[in-house]
Amino acid sequence: MHLTARSLLPALSALFVIAAATACAPQDTSTGADAPSSSSAASSCDPGALATEAKGKLTVGTDKPAYAPWFQDDDPASGKGFESAVTYAVAKALGYEKNQVVWQTVPFNNSFAPGEKNFDFDINQISISDERKKAVDFSSGYYDVRQAVIALKDSPYAKATTTAALKDAKLGAQVGTTSLDTINQVIKPTRQPAVFQKNDFAKSALRNGQVDAIVVDLPTAFYITSAEVPDAKVIGQFADSAGAAEQFGLVLDKGSALTSCVSQAVDGLRADGTLAALEKQWLSDAVDAPVLK
Repeated sequence: MHLTARSLLPALSALFVIAAATACAPQDTSTGADAPSSSSAASSCDPGALATEAKGKLTVGTDKPAYAPWFQDDDPASGKGFESAVTYAVAKALGYEKNQVVWQTVPFNNSFAPGEKNFDFDINQISISDERKKAVDFSSGYYDVRQAVIALKDSPYAKATTTAALKDAKLGAQVGTTSLDTINQVIKPTRQPAVFQKNDFAKSALRNGQVDAIVVDLPTAFYITSAEVPDAKVIGQFADSAGAAEQFGLVLDKGSALTSCVSQAVDGLRADGTLAALEKQWLSDAVDAPVLK
């Protein structure tokens, strides 16, 4: 059957209208971990519906040793210590009992390095940053943290009250941490800082006089000075930069289908007071340190 040019006009006009409407329709250009991947994102957070590494299990990563006060006795599975307790609270909110949580050893720097992960989320005092977000997803922040400086009590830097007073000190911190960023970007020392693979090595260097002071997060600083290096003291803490709090977040694989569900769980724990209660229980000492000017 042959169509004349005149008989084609209505059909062509209709096609043009459809194409124009499609081209002008608003497109969903959202990217990034926080955007739900589909309209069923909410229902996919139902207990038992999560696409976890192992069916019916929640696989959680952290480094070894697992330091206090975040974990007790180097045993993440105990439920004791702030981050262990937070993990099980998040797991419960997601519908997993304690015996359904499986722990994996994941070195600190590997947790937020590019590449596929073998955990559902990692918890290890990992600060949320735009740079790290290029390689991994983060949950909502579960802890607002400040950095602090530790020096031996007989050190000439033990009485420092300003960052300027620390500029000539030999400072140290763990590699890849915001503690090291604080040294380089806030203190800006005249001497190259010492960089350590783990905080254990930084503590040994402080104890042996290889560095004048080290920078760690505030709860860790209080634990080190009370239980591990009693000859040291917390000199002070750093104020939040421009009013923005540094936060620890749970790390997930880039584009993980679990990110929005885990963030919802964390947000719920913050809203109902669970996070505040756990912070008071496990980190209550980390409240009183002078702010370095």
